[in-house]
Amino acid sequence: MDVEQSELRLASVASAIADPARARILCCLLDGRARTATELAVVAQKSPPTASSHFQKLLEQGLVTMVSQGKHRYFQLASGEVAKALEGLLSISSFEVLAFKPSTPCHLRHARSCYDHLAGELGVSVHDALLRREWMSVWRGEYQLTSSGIEQLANLGMDCTPQARRRFAYPCLDWSQRCAHVGGSLGAVLLAHMLQDKWLARTLDSRALMVTGKGRKRLASVFEIHLGG
Repeated sequence: MDVEQSELRLASVASAIADPARARILCCLLDGRARTATELAVVAQKSPPTASSHFQKLLEQGLVTMVSQGKHRYFQLASGEVAKALEGLLSISSFEVLAFKPSTPCHLRHARSCYDHLAGELGVSVHDALLRREWMSVWRGEYQLTSSGIEQLANLGMDCTPQARRRFAYPCLDWSQRCAHVGGSLGAVLLAHMLQDKWLARTLDSRALMVTGKGRKRLASVFEIHLGG
């Protein structure tokens, strides 16, 4: 890319950020969580049709990405580099990024099943721990276990052999936390093990899960996830 093209690209990105509605959308997404199109239309103070044109502009400039899940469209920042650029601009302004406040009932927010894998705050924490401890890595939008991850999970008694007709592991957007938890057969193996080994217990007539005393100890020792109680 030559100097002139670089300058034009910079001007296009700056123009996308400069619009007040789009700036509000981007700042709202700085916490790393995804938002629905409806939520961001409220943040942008625009009608859904008008907000849609703003989303398209941000997508075209590579500032956000879109994930379709069920009937909803979720938007999130495209990368850490975008977040760093926005934070740099915010450092010379007085804008305050508001904290995300989930509306999900507390008993479902902490830990629950999402089909056959772990979701909620705990599901996101396990997902983040797998990446942080380098037991899992990202490859073309999917997850794969590292050699260390395969060894460590096998030591726990988990058979993580990929299934022929099912995706092995992928980021499943958590609808209460708006961050990813682990979907696919790996997510199913993790939840099945935690239930079988009594780290977690199901509640009656609900997808909510309770962490047992043993579970607190095991989550702390295996994943460095420390829970109160």
